[in-house]
Amino acid sequence: MIQSPEQKIVDAAITSRHSIRAYLPAPIAREDIEQMLDVAARAPSGSNTQPWKAYVLTGAIKDRLTEELTRAFLDPTISSTMKAEYRYYPDQWEPPYIERRRKVGLDLYKLLGLGREDKAGMQAQHARNYLFFDAPVGFIFTLDRTMNQGSWLDFGCFLQNLMVAARARGLDTCAQAAFNAYHTIIRQVTGIPESEIVVCGMALGYADMSRIENSLISEREPATGFTTFME
Repeated sequence: MIQSPEQKIVDAAITSRHSIRAYLPAPIAREDIEQMLDVAARAPSGSNTQPWKAYVLTGAIKDRLTEELTRAFLDPTISSTMKAEYRYYPDQWEPPYIERRRKVGLDLYKLLGLGREDKAGMQAQHARNYLFFDAPVGFIFTLDRTMNQGSWLDFGCFLQNLMVAARARGLDTCAQAAFNAYHTIIRQVTGIPESEIVVCGMALGYADMSRIENSLISEREPATGFTTFME
């Protein structure tokens, strides 16, 4: 099939997206953020419930949140008390998922020159999550607790739309599950109510391609590996 120009643009926006872990300080205009959120909100949702909620953090409040989160993460007396609101990963890892998880982690640490025994270096790299990897814009996304599993599927569509809309504008992102365990601190700083579940965070900005970690492109299973055609 010959691709149309429109197909090429959409495919390029999707396939060029990858997790960026270092950003330039260039600001993003509020109008551009609002426009991307409006585009993302065209995501499908069961009975048009549109369950997603987005908190956009910049400036002083982002600085305060990143300071509090980083301090908590690096202090074992605090981090050990943090409990996630929901289970993101399985209780017991099995193939092929454990191998994929290990590979992307090892590939990142190898790029950064971190050996298996460099626990301090790995901790420092993980702590960068709580700085939104120095991106000028940070998001915290939530869902009302009254919503059920279908709304999580809807949220995934919304989040993907937002990341693709960012790529279409030359911007980059990193969706971050790391924020989930620190929802109590996030609430204290932002005022997000207990009636909403903190789903994840996301960094938004222009990639700093001088940083080696941004050269990491994680592998993907081809369609033939996960698809069954039935006739």
